Amino acid sequence: MAKDWRARVLEQVDDEREAMLSLLSAMVRVPSVSGSDEENSAQAELAAVLAIAGLEVDHWQVPLEATLADPAFPGAEVPRSEAWGLVARLPGRGDGASLMLNGHIDVVPAGPSQTWRTGQPYSGLLRDGALHGRGACDMKGGLVAAWWAVSALQRSGVPLRGDVLLASVQGEEDGGLGSFATLQRGWRADACVIPEPTSLGIVPANAGALTFRLRIPGLATHASRHLEGISAVGKLWPIWTALLDLERVRNEDVHALFDRWELPYPICIGTVSSGVWASSVPDLLVAEGRMGVALGEPVEDARQAFEDAVAAACADNAWLRDHPVEVEWWGGQFASGQLSDPRLLDRVQAAHGFVTGGARQEVWAATYGSDLRLMEGAGVPTLQYGPGDAALAHSTDENVPVDEVLDAARTLAVVALDICGV
Repeated sequence: MAKDWRARVLEQVDDEREAMLSLLSAMVRVPSVSGSDEENSAQAELAAVLAIAGLEVDHWQVPLEATLADPAFPGAEVPRSEAWGLVARLPGRGDGASLMLNGHIDVVPAGPSQTWRTGQPYSGLLRDGALHGRGACDMKGGLVAAWWAVSALQRSGVPLRGDVLLASVQGEEDGGLGSFATLQRGWRADACVIPEPTSLGIVPANAGALTFRLRIPGLATHASRHLEGISAVGKLWPIWTALLDLERVRNEDVHALFDRWELPYPICIGTVSSGVWASSVPDLLVAEGRMGVALGEPVEDARQAFEDAVAAACADNAWLRDHPVEVEWWGGQFASGQLSDPRLLDRVQAAHGFVTGGARQEVWAATYGSDLRLMEGAGVPTLQYGPGDAALAHSTDENVPVDEVLDAARTLAVVALDICGV
């Protein structure tokens, strides 16, 4: 009987291939950048699709003021006037385990259109077996694959014992607002798969990532007399080298799941701003970046190591000794996270093997933060498995292979049959 239901559900997945690709293309064409109005409208449009399909839909406005003030809130980098949660439920009989498929609908900015080969960052174009556009890989391809799986389960009429939940979240890119709000709303499951781009490998763990801001002081004067001033730009260098040394030390001994990466826990400065006039010595430099958090390392310990390194660099510099650099922790604060129940990994592996005929599948840890740590922190065993190469996430000419979206949908449907029961 179980094999019969698998066949029926997979047939439904395959039958709706063109409809789901059309939905994915339409979703990519909406520039749902974190913090934009389109982020909210894309969520509303998906809620309408799910409601029309006959699922039980909870689409609620997140109480932003209370959520952002919560001591456990994981941080945010962009302002929002509103945000919306969305969970769709395919109910089971009530005597089986539940599964949540959790994907984010927000994307990062696309950058100048001329940097994209198509000149259209949100084209949703299908070309050479892949669907192109910002968000196609990270992670609307995975979100649509999850919906594709739930839709197939529903249309097949399979008598599930446990519930299948589809959560679409906002604000994942800048901290995890959506998943945090979903958990605050009371939604839980016995297991969760996040279809982030893993090239259909399994990611049972993530490093963390902490956003920081450095304020480096200088002493302003006219550029023609710059020896009488102190350039804040020049004082970035001792801090820069200290962070390089810290990065090297923190990557000398890492968990085996990170063996594929040359630098599992990077420290990177991403923005630098200084000066107000070309002929003036700048008296302030502001640098922002992110620091990797080791697997299992408390966030407080990572912050302390960073602050100690900056303080030591200041102590070794005559100017900075008396005018120390200020360190601020702001924006997304991603702790590390790891799957707590290996049985979920076994089940996803088995489902993937069944769908692909035993195709080789790698298991590895990601060097970036994700909502996995929030779900695990709430006691929900969670891993990542989804279509697309994460190297294309946030890149120009981002795309996701159509065949991987299909295989992900098929695998997620089989995982739901296994976990929820028939």
